[in-house]
Amino acid sequence: MDLSSAEWHKSTLSQGDGNNCVEVALNLPDIIAVRDSKSPHEPILTFTPSEWSAFISDIRNGRFD
Repeated sequence: MDLSSAEWHKSTLSQGDGNNCVEVALNLPDIIAVRDSKSPHEPILTFTPSEWSAFISDIRNGRFD
């Protein structure tokens, strides 16, 4: 999978030097990519848009609180 065109974004809520958060790339066709900002060259997780949507919905509904 070619992720070379990924545009990585950190949360605006990121604290300090920004090296303790995840980065998300939403610009890729049919895929959402997620990586650890401290280790950007480590394996990257990928999700379908529907999987990502379900995950975000669960977060907003407090499922992981």
